[in-house]
Amino acid sequence: MSSPLQIVVAKRTAAVAAQLAELGRQTFHETFAADNKPEDMVAYLEANFGPEQQMAELQNPAVVFLLAYMQQVPVGYAKLLIGSELGIAEGKSPADRLEIERLYVLEDWIGTGLGATLMRRAIEEARQQNCRSVVLGVWEKNERAIEFYRRFGFKTIGEHAFQVGTDIQNDLILRKGL
Repeated sequence: MSSPLQIVVAKRTAAVAAQLAELGRQTFHETFAADNKPEDMVAYLEANFGPEQQMAELQNPAVVFLLAYMQQVPVGYAKLLIGSELGIAEGKSPADRLEIERLYVLEDWIGTGLGATLMRRAIEEARQQNCRSVVLGVWEKNERAIEFYRRFGFKTIGEHAFQVGTDIQNDLILRKGL
C-alpha cells in the first residue's frame, strides 16, 4: 500500500510556480507574521513569492524544489540551491555544497514529522548531487527551527543579515557535513 504522502521534485511549469507562490506566501506568513510588522511582511511576500519569481527560481538549473503532497494537496516544500556560497570560507569552492534556502510546512503539519521527512529528502538530494556539506540560514529568534536543525547535526558557523521589508534581521548560518 502506498503512502498518501508524496515528496517529488517540482516540475518547471507555470502551474507549479503558482502553487509554490501560494504555498510560500502562506507558510512564510504563518511562520513569521506574528514577529514582524505587517507592512514588512507584505513587502517581503510581494518581492519573493509571486508566480513570476517562483517561475524564475524553477528555471534556475542550480535550484531544486521538493514539494510535499498529502493526497495531492501541497502541504510543504523545500527550496535547495546547489553550489551555495552561504557561509563559505575564503578560498573554498561552493561546488560541493547544497543550501536549504527554504524548508516550510503548513502550520497544521508542524509536529507531524513532515518537516523531518523533507529534511531527510533534502540531505538525500545533497548526497545525490555529490555534495560534501549542507548549509542553511535560520533567524536567530526562531528557536524551534534552530532546535530542529540541531537534531539533524547542523552546527553554527556564522551569521548574516536577512531583510524582511525594511527590517534587517540576523540569521545564523548552520552547516552539516556529509
